[in-house]
Parts: sequence; C-alpha cells; structure tokens
Amino acid sequence: MASRGQEADAKKQKSSVIVDLNVSAEALAARPIGKDWLSYNGDYSGRRFSSLDQITAKNVGSLRAQWVFHAPNSDSLEVTPVVVNGLMFVTSANDAYALDAQTGRQVWHHAWPITEGLIDDASQHHNRGVGVWGNSVYMETDNAHLLCLDGRSGNLRWDVAYTDGNRNYGATSAPLVVNGKVIVGTSGGDDGVRGFISAYDAETGKLVWKFWTIPGPGERGSESWPGDSYLHGGGTTWMPGTFDSESNTLYWGTSNPAPDFDGGPRPGDDLYTDCVLALDADTGKLKWYFQFTPHDLFDYDATETPVLLDATWKNQPRKLLVEANRNGFLYVLDRTDGKFLSAVPFVEKLNWAKGIDANGRPIRTDVTPTANGTRTCPGFSGATNWYSPSFNPQTNLFYFLASENCEVYLFNAEKFTPGQTYYSTGARRSPGDRGKKTLLAFELRGEKPAWKYPQVGNGQSSGGTMTTAGGLVFFGDDSESFEAVDARTGEPLWHFNTGQQMHASPMSYAVNGNQYVSIAAGSNVFSFALR
Repeated sequence: MASRGQEADAKKQKSSVIVDLNVSAEALAARPIGKDWLSYNGDYSGRRFSSLDQITAKNVGSLRAQWVFHAPNSDSLEVTPVVVNGLMFVTSANDAYALDAQTGRQVWHHAWPITEGLIDDASQHHNRGVGVWGNSVYMETDNAHLLCLDGRSGNLRWDVAYTDGNRNYGATSAPLVVNGKVIVGTSGGDDGVRGFISAYDAETGKLVWKFWTIPGPGERGSESWPGDSYLHGGGTTWMPGTFDSESNTLYWGTSNPAPDFDGGPRPGDDLYTDCVLALDADTGKLKWYFQFTPHDLFDYDATETPVLLDATWKNQPRKLLVEANRNGFLYVLDRTDGKFLSAVPFVEKLNWAKGIDANGRPIRTDVTPTANGTRTCPGFSGATNWYSPSFNPQTNLFYFLASENCEVYLFNAEKFTPGQTYYSTGARRSPGDRGKKTLLAFELRGEKPAWKYPQVGNGQSSGGTMTTAGGLVFFGDDSESFEAVDARTGEPLWHFNTGQQMHASPMSYAVNGNQYVSIAAGSNVFSFALR
C-alpha cells in the first residue's frame, strides 16, 4: 500500500501534465519554437532551433540526467520526442507512449503488433515519432498504416492503410501535420515499390490527395520508366518534409531509384528520384523540383531535411532552402522557384563527381558499379544521411554530421521479384577506408566549414543535431555520448556517456520554467536539465 507521502508525490507528478493538448495551426506554424516541441523538427522550417536559453555555454557543464525511459520493444530507437504542454510522446516500433515530460512517468501506452514478413528497412520496425493536431496524435506503422490516437488517453480513433498491402512497402517516418492534413510517405525505395506522398484529413482519415513520385506512362518524366518499370522505380519518401506556411508549400525529399546499382532498366534522369519536391499543400500539385543526383547509381537518397531559411544572398533578401545531401555536396536553392544558387563539397573523399555545374547538375566521373567492384566515395551510407541538421539564426551557421567513407560498389543485373529487395547487388567495405564522422558548421556563403569537430568512433552512429538560443549545439556523437559544443566555435563543453549508440536527433522543451534537452539512445529516452 502506498504511503500518504507517495500518494502526494503521485498527485504532484500528475499535476505537471496538462491533458488537453489543443494543438492549433498557429502553434505548429510558430517560429522559433518555445517551451513545446510540436513536430519531428520542432517547427515547419526544419531548423531545429530552440529559443530556450536557460542552458548556456557557461552553465551547460551542470546538466544532469533527470530521468530515463526504457522502451521494451526496440534496441535502436530513432524517435525524436514531441512535447505538448508537459506531455511527451515517443514511439518504439509500432507502440506509442505518453510520458510526463518532467518526470518520465508513463501516462499511457498504445500497443500495436509488429508486422511479420516485411523486408529490408521495414523489417527492423523503426519509427521516428508522431505528429499532433488538436487533441490527436498520429503515427505511422511498419506496414504503412496511419493511426490516429486520442492524445489524452491513447485510445485509437481510426486506422488507415495507405498502401495496397504490398509487403515491399514500409514506413519509418514521423507524419507532418499541416492545416488539418496529415502528410505521410513510405520506405522501400530499395525494394522495387513506387514512391508517393499522401495527405489525409486529420479528423476523418479520408484521403485528400496523393502525389506519385515515379511518373506513370505519358506523364512528365516517364521516359526514364519504359514498360511497367515505373511500378518498381523507388523514389520513396521515408523522412518528414518541411513546410512554408506563407506560400503554402511542402518541401519533401525522395529516395534513390530502383534497382539501386543498375541503370539499364531506367534510362535518363529517373524523375522524381533523389529530388526535393515543392508541392501545393492543399492539392499535392507539383510546383517545382530539383534533382541532386540524376540517374543515381550509388543509393544517394535525397531524404535529408530541406531546411528553410530567410537570409541575404548576394546583397538581396532571399527565401532559401538548404540541404546537406547524401552525395557529398551542400546545396542552397531559392525555395520560391527551385533555382540553383550554390553547391560546395563537404567531404574530402568524393570521387563520383568532379563538381556541380552552373545549373546544379553534377559533373560526373567514370566511377560506376561494376561486376568486379568499384571504389566509390561517398559509400553506401552517404556523406551524411537522415540524421538531422540544424541552423542557428544567431550565429548564421548550419550544423550537421558529415561522414568520410568509401565502399566498393558491385553490379549484377536482376529482375524485380515481389517480396525481395531490388538492389541489383550491393556494396562492401573498401580496404583501408575506415569511416569517420565530423560535426561541421557552415556559413552558407562559405566554401569551407567555419569550424570542424572530428569524432572518435567507428563512423556507424546516426545521431543528429539541435541548436539553441543559449549558444549551444547538442548532438549524438560517434562514441555513445550526448554532447554539447559552443555554437560559435565548436568548443566541446559537456557530454554524457549513454553507453549506447545513438540513431536519433535531440530536442528541447520546458516545463514549469525549467529547460530540458532530450535524446533517444539505444532502447532508452534520456532527459536532462540543470537542476
């Protein structure tokens, strides 16, 4: 039996959570964000910049772990927590949890069985988090169902299957909720599916629009997809996009074409793979696209976050889109029309292209997958990947983790077979090319990083970044530590050894006037504060 003191403590813990979420369109569109972290990237811009400044370069050394939540059904969480009014939402495989963000106490848990018989990425049951709207919480499942849960109780409101049941499809993303619509995508670009982006009514779950990222016969770009190859062309949409509320435009990245390493079945540029797409949020109509790696032979997905910034470019105010791409180049575009402005390499090991021309197309070398194998840089995991970048408007610096790696790419033609992957062979380790990660800070007009912070590790981590008004960059480093550095100089200031590899990106929130920072590591979610 609980003592009176324990009962009082329980009541005190419960009182810190406001059960009524009431997340509005205005709250989701606000920037910079304050006490709440309302979506995967914090706000629609993808900047991952928190205006909270209680934790600073002077006192960050006093950060202490306040609580740890263990997720029992995953040993490799990829979730970024979402916090609304003191209530934190996290996902693990197909399960959703609501936690008291101040104490880590579980408020509710919604269980959903994992799906047997999936292949490739989907079979690992990764899930990167939730979207919120009103009092509803939305999540994707491993087999591409969209669930709507009551955010106050965890009860299921509705469930929509947004693919046809093809087990080559999966879903690993967090939904993006925009103006009463829940935007979702799929994984499976290496498995011969046809990619798409769909929008569902947030109240009813009814389909509002669908944009196929691989054009069908007769549509613009279909010349790359002879016969029925468009049905297996890849171009999946396995990470959340960003949104400009002023122009009502979604910006969404697409994955590699399929088969990955054989360009024969897919001649030409292979639209709309390896692209950032600008779509009308109400209709799904394509406004413009930019393709980073035409006719990709190296699995250089363009699903890295397209970050939206307003800045001066060559003495003129511009609305920019910035992306550190898996192919090894940092791009700046005008997001109003997709015009290419610049691209600079950010890794030293880069041999698939000599550079980027004035129109934004890569100047290719003769490097290509072969039957005997070809050393290719960057390798299969890319020069960066899905782990999150961030941008701090106070320093005007763009932060992300870069990876120096090469691999030997092999090619052997194969036919598409349902229920199997569609790589047309693959990649193996390149002798002597040990992977290495570096935290980079770029000034957008700079050709070289403003500073570098090399990592110690084996290059296999996938920890992302977050930056704050306290002058800090938080990130998951390559040696199992959660770390903070000075946002202006890169000077290391604090770290906490989680003892687990990180495959997630951090966030920050406040409860009762106290700032917290949180990150998932291994099978746990950690939350830190000064007190």
